[in-house]
Amino acid sequence: CEASEPLEFKVKPVEQQRARRLVVPAAPGLQGLQGGLVRGADLFGYVGIEAVLDQMRRKTMKAGFEFNIMVVGQSGLGKSTLVNTLFKSKISRKSCSANYEEKIPKTVKLHSVSHVIEEKGVKMKLTVVDTPGFGDQINNENCWEPIVEYVNEQYEKYLREELHVTRKRRIPDSRVHCCIYFLPATGHRLRPIDVEFMKRLGKIVSIVPVIAKADTLTVEERQDFKERIRRDLAANGIGVYPQAEYDEDAEERLLNDRIRESLPFAVVGTDKEHQVNGNKVLGRKTKWGIIEVENVAHCEFANLRDLLIRSHLQDLKEVTHSILYEKYRVRRLNESNITFSELGLSAWPLENGTDKNESDSHL
Repeated sequence: CEASEPLEFKVKPVEQQRARRLVVPAAPGLQGLQGGLVRGADLFGYVGIEAVLDQMRRKTMKAGFEFNIMVVGQSGLGKSTLVNTLFKSKISRKSCSANYEEKIPKTVKLHSVSHVIEEKGVKMKLTVVDTPGFGDQINNENCWEPIVEYVNEQYEKYLREELHVTRKRRIPDSRVHCCIYFLPATGHRLRPIDVEFMKRLGKIVSIVPVIAKADTLTVEERQDFKERIRRDLAANGIGVYPQAEYDEDAEERLLNDRIRESLPFAVVGTDKEHQVNGNKVLGRKTKWGIIEVENVAHCEFANLRDLLIRSHLQDLKEVTHSILYEKYRVRRLNESNITFSELGLSAWPLENGTDKNESDSHL
């Protein structure tokens, strides 16, 4: 069968992803400077500006960082398994519960599990938010509302912390940075529930759609299904990550165009290892062979992993903070009925420059 063409991601350490976001937006401002741009060849000697990357690396490794991911889809699509495969550890809610029993709740309930993952001295607090009950009922009307409420609640928590007169040096960040939306491999097109969910959630969180258990489709069926989904997304005005309007330069646009052409990623997840040609690989064993999860000729899991972790993790966080959360913040502060007391804050700083309600309003 035909092999999927691998996407060429430029894998960047987190501090380099962060530096790109910090430096690039300031570039247009240089055009207004009378002195113009001074390049390295024009300097009298070594200044040491490049050392800022080392400084950022040291601070990142010392403090660590947070990444919050939400998985949404009906039961049985392999959400927990895929999350475990992404981070190569038992981090899903199922894996963490010794006496876990699979029950379909009558309503959508959200559960979050947090872990600190350390790799080569870099610490990441990973929070996985699961949504059991979504799409599992006979009547799924408004089943997305608890998820919308949860996302907005995290924005509200962050906003309240920001509005304290005496703020924490580092505000805890529970905002959802990415939502992986699982589509069943039907081979047809988007269902009404898929359209309605992504229409509503796409405005407040970055959505990455994936085709779950893609090994149930042939290569031709998979490609046709992906094309139908892209047409449905465009027809319904649904924006999924990475959005074209957020591209910052030609290089980023070229990379993101290739990603957009590959969405939704057709993925397979497993946490079991098998021997293939003397090497241990993650894969699903079948009667006719082993489906290698990280082999782009078998599925696009590797492309999803590179997008979420190796190339766009910091961008997902920046889009959440600078665009999605900013829209929420502006809307809340512009509401005519919003008051400081509603946010649990006093209108003016009191003794010693602190807020008298501070202890009550911390979340």
